[in-house]
Formats: sequence, C-alpha cells, structure tokens
Amino acid sequence: MSPDELFDDDVAARAVIAADGTLTEWSEGAHRLLGHTAAEVLGRPAVELLADGAAPPPVPADARWNGTLTLRHRDGHTVSAWVLAHRRPPDGPETAEWLAVSPPEAPGPELPDDPLVRAALTQSPCATMIFDERLRLRGVNDAMADLLGLPADRLRGLRPTDVGSRPQNTELEEYLRRVLSTGRRQDMQTYMKASGESRGAHAWLARLAPLTDDGGRVRGVCVTAHDFSDQYRARERLQLVNEASVRIGTTLDVTRTAQELADVCVPALADFVSVDLLDVQEHGGESAGPPTPPVSLRRAAHQSVNSGSPEAVAKPGQVDVYPENSPQAASLIAGRAVVASGADNGDLEKWLAWDPVRFRRIREYGIHSTMSVPLQARGSTLGVAVFTRFRRPEPFTDDDVLLAEEVTARAAVCIDNARRYSRERETTLTLQRSLLPRTLPRTAAVEAASRYLPATRSGVGGDWFDVIPLSGMRIAMVVGDVVGHGIQASATMGRLRTAVRTLADIDLAPDELLTHLDDLVVRLSQESGVDAGTGEVGATCLYAVYDPVSRRCTLARAGHPLPLVVPPDGPAHQLDLPSGPP
Repeated sequence: MSPDELFDDDVAARAVIAADGTLTEWSEGAHRLLGHTAAEVLGRPAVELLADGAAPPPVPADARWNGTLTLRHRDGHTVSAWVLAHRRPPDGPETAEWLAVSPPEAPGPELPDDPLVRAALTQSPCATMIFDERLRLRGVNDAMADLLGLPADRLRGLRPTDVGSRPQNTELEEYLRRVLSTGRRQDMQTYMKASGESRGAHAWLARLAPLTDDGGRVRGVCVTAHDFSDQYRARERLQLVNEASVRIGTTLDVTRTAQELADVCVPALADFVSVDLLDVQEHGGESAGPPTPPVSLRRAAHQSVNSGSPEAVAKPGQVDVYPENSPQAASLIAGRAVVASGADNGDLEKWLAWDPVRFRRIREYGIHSTMSVPLQARGSTLGVAVFTRFRRPEPFTDDDVLLAEEVTARAAVCIDNARRYSRERETTLTLQRSLLPRTLPRTAAVEAASRYLPATRSGVGGDWFDVIPLSGMRIAMVVGDVVGHGIQASATMGRLRTAVRTLADIDLAPDELLTHLDDLVVRLSQESGVDAGTGEVGATCLYAVYDPVSRRCTLARAGHPLPLVVPPDGPAHQLDLPSGPP
C-alpha cells in the first residue's frame, strides 16, 4: 500500500452511533477493520462490536472521548483499535449522535535527517499541522497536539471534522478547500477554547499556506495557529469605546442614557450591568464630594445576557440603601473603580455578605467577579455602575477597569447633561406656568378654552396665549411664540405678554398693536446684544378682536400660523389672513 493510499476515504474506520446506541452509518474503512458490511451492522447496537468482557466507553462530560477499545472481528478474533469519538451537532438529548473514528495504522512521519531541523519541526512553539489534497492530516507537531489534547501519532489520516464537531472544524475544512483550489494563502480567525487548554477561550489566527511540488501543483496545506488574544481584546476595547460614543447620550433623558450604558457593555464587557444613581430627593441631583454611607441609590437601568435580567435584585426606579462595606458605597467613597473576585480569598463573598439576597444570587448564578465604577462628571458624583461576570470565566483585568472607566466617564457626562437639562426644563416650565394665565376670564361675548401642550420635551419656551376683556363687551385674543427655548425665551414671553395687555388697554387696532409690539421686540433685541450669547430676540404673534355687537372679528398676524375657524355646520378651515413679518 502506498503512503497516499493510507489516507484514502475508505481506509479510516468511521461509524455513527445514534442516541439509542444503534449504528446508523458504517464506512468502508470500518468494514476493512472489523469485516462487517454496512448491511450487517446498521440498526444493531454498537456494544455488540465490543469483545467479550470489554466495557463500553464512559459518556464524557465534554462531548469527546478517546482511547483504545478491544473489538470483535467478524471472523471471531479480537482487534485492538484506538478510537476518537465526539458528539455531533445538533447537541441535544433527543438528537445526539456520536461519530467514532479509528485512523489507519500508518508509519511514522518521514523527518529530515538533520537533528536540528527535526527538532525545530516537532518542538516549534508555533502549533502546526499538515493536510494533504484529501484534507487528511499528514502530521502535527507537539504544540498542535497539545492544543488538540490528542496524541500526535494517532491523528494521521483524520479530517478536521473527524477531530471535533465544533463549527470551527467545518469552517477549517472550507478554508482548506479554498487554499487547495486557488493556491493562495488564507487567514482564518476564531474565538474558542482549545481542547487541550485548561484556561479560558482565546482568539486564534490560523494561517493556511499551500504546499506545492516541483511542478507547482498544490499537494497540501500547512496550517499554523497563533494566539492573538491581546490584539483581539485591544480591538474589542477600541470598538466598545467607539460604540459607546455613538450609542450613549442619544437623548436628554437620564433613564434612557443609563440604559444605553448598560446595553453597550453587555455582553462586550460584562454579563450583567446595573446603573444606580444617587437619589435626587436626598442629594438634590448633584454631589460635589463623596457621599457619606449609608448611600441611597436609585436603580436607573440594568441589562443582562439572560432575558429579563433575573440576576437583578433591585427593580428600575427602586431605591436601595447601601452600607459602607458594599461594592457600590466603597467605590463611591474611594472615588475610583473597585474590583472584587471570588477567587481572591473570597473577597466577593465578603463584600456582599451584608445582603443575604444578593449573596444567594451569587451562588445561584455563579457570579465570580464584580467591578464597581463611580459615575463622575464636572466634579460631581452622580452614581455608580456595577459590572458583573458569571458566564465569562475570566475575571476583570486592569485593562477591563480602564475600559469601564472610559465608557462610564462618557456616560457620566451624558447623564449630567441630561440632569442639567431636566433641571432647566423644570425651572422653565415653572416660570412659564407662572407667566401664563391660570384661568381665562368669563365674558358674555365668548366662551374661551385653552390647553398648552409642548410638541416635544425640548419645546418648553416662549409660547403664550391670553384673553383680554376690552370696552364695549369686546374681547381681545392673542397667541404668540418667542423664538428659542429655555428660561430666556420664557422671560421674554412674559415681557411681551405684559406689553400686549398694556397696548390692548389703550384700544389699538390689531395691526397697530403688532406694530408697537414689533418696536418693543427690536429694543429687546438691541438690549440682548449687550449680553453676549443671548442672541437676537424674535417672536410671532396673532392678535384678534371680537365685537359681539357688530359680530365682526378683526385679526392681524406677524409671521404666526393661520388661525382655524370651525363653523357649526361644516369642517374646520383656515382663514385667508395676510401674513406680516415676525
């Protein structure tokens, strides 16, 4: 048998075992190994192939098993074979099936005579494996065998999907075919825990290079695996910071901004994130220095890798009091991030022993690491963000702390902006309500009704309306809007409303009244020019006078939208009223 024939599809023995233990697939290689044809064994229990007294292999917890089995040949003699078995997807109790592979007995790899070159090939720290044209492993070095967690001399003749059932094995076969067909190098990146590793998952870069003969024909592929976890995590951190700058602070809403912080960091940085803010009622929404324990914090938002955030103890809007030895209070008092890990002398359990409910959640979900980062902006302490890990096995590192501080610093500025805006909006609303009429006067001429409803949260500003009784049972009605928003617009609105009432008392016609009002706006604009940053003053206004004796209504408008008339016997329509400049 030639060396190439050792790796034909029909030589490696393969069998598929269903969840009930019966054989569902049987290769020609299995026929050659044990003498049974597919028709003779399919549908029969796989344990019947074991020699008398041979124990079936145990079901492994990690869905893979390898070892030597004593099998019974069809003619009665026993066959000792090394078998690699692993569970194939879909991985479930009803659909689980096992692929068992026994590679061909092949001679050892032909290595160069130079001992130094031979040592370099086998002992190189760069994990390497060689595949032929049929995607069969021709050899692996010691580093790759260690990663695979399998003996190097047992892997020859196997395909990637024979070695394991992970999606990465199928992906590797696709890359191998691509290199064989194109003759070009390929790079494959993946994030996984190698079978032979005791540590957590790593980022791997597999570089595939074609191997050609003297005639330039591609005869195989060399695959080298490189751990580039540091570069991968650095790229992830940069991506998270960039995403945070885009997704956090899209609105001037405190709760929404806190939720955006939690959403961005799960699962990129933590498995569960909670954002708690200092209670506004207690601290007035702002604290210049570290708070004094116990600290009252209101849950603003949280997010989890689990649907519904079952790990959360507090609900959004709930106020909890945190003692001095809690992670939240400790980080707020220290003014810096505080990391606690269950692996560090039980620090995490000691930190949370103050709260039996939280202590039970730690045990229930396997929480092993937590990081509390204070939210600080413009010298004020706003609250704290707590990052928790339980699904990701690795604890928080120093780089994770720097990343969390960077993201929370951005979020803190956005939360502070939202709080300042909310305070200004409440002040503006209070001022505006004090300047607008609380009730409309009762008159014999008209029945007046009003409702003020800003179109948006930022629409609070210089809108006003009024109903003014005049002599002769006449009624003046006015609606106006000062350009801009905020306290300055509300203050200007109050001055203009007072001016309209004064001008209405001297019984001016609507167009004359708006002319005088325009003069006042010009003067206000000139005065505001002295105060840098306030900008020009402008307003629109609609003024109407109704005379119930003549039943005539006289109107004039300065840049304001057209009024609507609702007749008793028809639909509403706009009045064709000429528009003057604002």
